[in-house]
Amino acid sequence: MNRSELTPASYPGDGVATSTAPVGYHQELRRGMGSFASFAAGFSFVSILTTVFQLFGLGFGLGGAAFFWTWPLVFVGQLLVALCFAELAARWPISGVIYQWSSRLAGTTVGWFTGWIMIIGQILTVAAAAIAAQAVLPAIWSGFQIVGGADADPSVASPTGAQNAVLLGCVLLVITTVVNILGIRQMAAATSIGVMIEIVGVIALVLVLFFLPERGPQVVVHNTGWAGEGGYLGAFLASSLMAAYVMVGFDSAGELAEETHSPRRTTPRTILRALVISGIGGALLILSGLLAASSLTDGNLAAGGLSWVLTDRLGDVLGRLLLCCVAVAVFACTLAVQTSGARMIYSMAREGALPFHRYLGKVSARTGTPIITSIVVGVGAATALLVNIHQSAIFTALSSLCIAMLYLAYLGVTLPLLVARIRYRGTDRLPAGVDETGQPLFSLGRWGTVVNTLAVLFQVGMAVNLLWPRAEIYDLTEGTWWLQWSALLFIGLSFAVGAGYFLARRLHRRIELRHVPHTHLEPPAEAVPEPA
Repeated sequence: MNRSELTPASYPGDGVATSTAPVGYHQELRRGMGSFASFAAGFSFVSILTTVFQLFGLGFGLGGAAFFWTWPLVFVGQLLVALCFAELAARWPISGVIYQWSSRLAGTTVGWFTGWIMIIGQILTVAAAAIAAQAVLPAIWSGFQIVGGADADPSVASPTGAQNAVLLGCVLLVITTVVNILGIRQMAAATSIGVMIEIVGVIALVLVLFFLPERGPQVVVHNTGWAGEGGYLGAFLASSLMAAYVMVGFDSAGELAEETHSPRRTTPRTILRALVISGIGGALLILSGLLAASSLTDGNLAAGGLSWVLTDRLGDVLGRLLLCCVAVAVFACTLAVQTSGARMIYSMAREGALPFHRYLGKVSARTGTPIITSIVVGVGAATALLVNIHQSAIFTALSSLCIAMLYLAYLGVTLPLLVARIRYRGTDRLPAGVDETGQPLFSLGRWGTVVNTLAVLFQVGMAVNLLWPRAEIYDLTEGTWWLQWSALLFIGLSFAVGAGYFLARRLHRRIELRHVPHTHLEPPAEAVPEPA
């Protein structure tokens, strides 16, 4: 691909040149996203309505009411990561951010493996988001329980529920793929509308449930509802899967930086805003659900989650109406995750870093979007669902595996960033400068090394926690060893396949991971306004 310097001054819709380094690519993707649409991309990926409804029952079942405290712990850890990402987003506003940032900080080899793991993790995350439809749609109308009929068990842990989840998930993936193909404006409009409905839904749900309390907030200091035996620490760590799954994807705003107006100013703010609003809203949603549930010990909350709380306390009509907001959030979440994954593949392909890169790196002249990569992500996610159609642990296993892979990919950015901070004494490794409005780029300043160190420690600990071979997560049969160890086996296989391709192409000198030299140049000292 022919590349010329794309200077910030040439961004369509941006009226001021900046002092930051040019990123080295032609502007092929269309800039059709404003500040709210950028925020919506990150917020939709996190999607507290989708993921809290999807995993509330699992978190409560594993840890009882005290699992609530996993939420603030994970939120603080991920906020540290988001602060590091915000710094990088201001300096390198490029699609495929995890791959691009890692490559610029640690070299193209580390960057390639980081991007490879991120792609697989994103495809699995799309699949996990799509099957969230099963946690909502059958509760709205029994006709959505197609497998086994209306009288079948809709729980995703049951055979009929798991198979129906795959069916509904594949239908949803067809819809989101079509929207992605239509163009960035259509995708931005869909996610923006979805986010507005989701925010209204969260506010309504929290207010309604807080006005129907069955108990006081002191319930969260007890593990009521936990049916396990022995020490509680292991159960508490397992229940953190819910919070870990929810609070990822805030980097999606960065994935769409090449399609966002004034990305150096907009993207860092929307990354942080998406996570903070999600963190506050999710905490209130979990707490209100625990307070309003009619019982914490009869097994219904663990089996049915928040969907059961709504229909039980609010009745069928109002409960189902609010569940419709959740269904919209599931659609917006799946769409946002698929879009993010498509941009990651496109970013690597345009550098010749993936098989069939000549096709994957193309942007449609009509829609201004990478159509083929959107289809690849959709087909890949559907395949991940279909091969597990008879596995009742698909819900918990996919959730834990995909998020563990995202944590590993994030670590491929924050760890090299920490090394660069230490080696270059602070933030000297990062380009300085100003954004599109002439303001200094977002920076952690003297706190950068401390924040970065804590972020890396958190990510390592959480990755180990997510990949721990727990039978209750990966093997509901409680007797299949390869299922219990499937996460580690799958990640090991992913690395092996990636290494085989990478080395084969390098040996034949057919792979060219080209970052133009000027992506590392220090910028000029001052911004220069465009001439009138």
